[in-house]
Amino acid sequence: MSANDDRNESITRPLEILKYGHPALRSKGSRVEKIDSSIRKLAEEMIVTMYDAEGCGLAAQQIGRSLQLAVIDVMPALEERPSRAWMDGLEVELDPLMPLIMINPEIIPVGDHHSRDVEGCLSIPGLHTEVNRPTRVSIVCQNLDGKRIALEAEGLLSRAAQHENDHLNGILFIDHLTPTELQEHQPLLRKLQAEATGF
Repeated sequence: MSANDDRNESITRPLEILKYGHPALRSKGSRVEKIDSSIRKLAEEMIVTMYDAEGCGLAAQQIGRSLQLAVIDVMPALEERPSRAWMDGLEVELDPLMPLIMINPEIIPVGDHHSRDVEGCLSIPGLHTEVNRPTRVSIVCQNLDGKRIALEAEGLLSRAAQHENDHLNGILFIDHLTPTELQEHQPLLRKLQAEATGF
């Protein structure tokens, strides 16, 4: 950013990301019935917020909006955590798809194979742990033009899509842990809960 940026009111600023314990994170998002200028602006703000926080995904619940809207960009992590995508049965380049804006998404597992990999969450800072998820998924959603997008994904893109879709339904990645695994993280979760609620 240049020194002149603060004079330009149209510059998009990062939004506050809600932390574990805030009730909005447990809310199921309403379907986006109309993709208008307010939705486009919100998506832009979410993308800026995601990049500012160095995350690969962000859901509307994390900035206090209960909507079926999430954004993803796996490109910064591509070397360390590969992703693949297919459209109409043909593998496609990821770069043109990113950032992926998912409006009213439907995520469906493809096949029976599952895999464990490390996940974290911008709303639960400091907690990173392995989560078991379907390896390959079908993603069907709308983009900002209201057009239907359909693709299949593996790798980080698959995991990120499932993680963000969980958020849209009030589910956090820690909900996939066993009771024993969850117990290990209780000190941090209690601390975040106290900070979010004030007690």
